[in-house]
Order: sequence, then C-alpha cells, then structure tokens
Amino acid sequence: MSGVAIALSKGRILDETLPLLARAGIVPSEDPETSRKLVLGTNRPGVTLVMLRAQDVPTYVQYGAADAGVAGKDVLLEHGGEGLYQPLDLGIGACRLVVATRRGFDWAGSVQRGARIRVASKYVNVAREHFAAKGVHVDLIKLYGSMELAPLCGLADAIVDLVSTGNTLRANDLVAVEDILPITSRLIVNPASLKLKRDGVQPLIDALGAAVEAGEAA
Repeated sequence: MSGVAIALSKGRILDETLPLLARAGIVPSEDPETSRKLVLGTNRPGVTLVMLRAQDVPTYVQYGAADAGVAGKDVLLEHGGEGLYQPLDLGIGACRLVVATRRGFDWAGSVQRGARIRVASKYVNVAREHFAAKGVHVDLIKLYGSMELAPLCGLADAIVDLVSTGNTLRANDLVAVEDILPITSRLIVNPASLKLKRDGVQPLIDALGAAVEAGEAA
C-alpha cells in the first residue's frame, strides 16, 4: 500500500477501529488519542491517518483530501454520503437512532391528535425525513450536544439521538419511544482514489474486509 490517507475521528469509533486496522496490518506510529498531531504515520510506508471531527470525515473523503475513512451511518445520512463508495459495513460503533421523550409524556397520544411536536436533534435532516414519512408534524430545533437536557428544560417535547446502552436516557428520566434505524460505522472511499490509487486502496479494502470477517468468526 502506498500514498493512502485514512480519515478517522476520535472517540468510541476510533477505539473500535484501531483493532480492525491492526488486524489489517496497519498500526499508528503513536497513540491517536493522546497525540496532538492531526496527521499520523503508521508502520506501513505511505499510509497515514488523518484525525478529524466525525462530521468532517465524509467531506475530506468526498473531496479527495483523504482517500478513505471510517464514518458512522448517522453522519453519512445527515451530512450526505453522495459520491462516496461504501464498500464495507465494519460492524463497529453499533447503536440506534431513536426518538426519546420524558418518562410519562404521551407521545403516542400527541402523534394521534396531530399535535405540533417540538423535537431537538443534531440529526435534523434524518429526523425531518423520518417524521415526514410518518405524516407527523414537528418543529425541529438544531442542537449540537446535551440533547437530554432539551425535554427536561422544556425546550422540546422529544429528541432524536443515538442510544447505545440507554444509560444516559435512564439517568435523565427519558425513555425511547420510537426506533428510527440501527447505526454502525462504514468504510468510505473516494471513487477517484480507488481508480487512481487502486494498488494502495484496494488492498486496504480487502484487508479490512478480512479483518471484519475474522472478528465476526471469533
């Protein structure tokens, strides 16, 4: 593999991506979680890791600033995965995108009555499509964090957010009232990179695919 840049984001997905990369024979030259460097070398000559915000990974890959990357399906749906090749579901970062409300809030009744419901989320595009498909009238409020606070403070009746264990919802006396879709992380690839750097990118896809299969069989 030569001259291949892989875009990654810190956090839970990175924790689960690094063992996959290791099984594929790629190990960063220093710990991405503690290093202040945004571009890290690896044990493979020419293969670098580019550390970004999760929301920026598809953009860097789309415009060819990175050849490949790892992004959650939630980010791809919200920020657009157009023009990106998505050859692998890596099966990591598994969680659910849900609608949640305060415990005791009559969600079903509000929907049936056709009430106008205020919903807070950073996934406003996904939320808009979900509620439009169901014919539910909502006012969407864009937030960037601490979603659970919105229903508690009266900013919104409901939130659309990612749930893994559900512990944060329970701790704030919220309950999931609808599942929107399951979420996992994907390997995304710039189509031009796949064509022009095929000798570097295709082995990466093959090696990660084998690593995913090995993990599933373990």
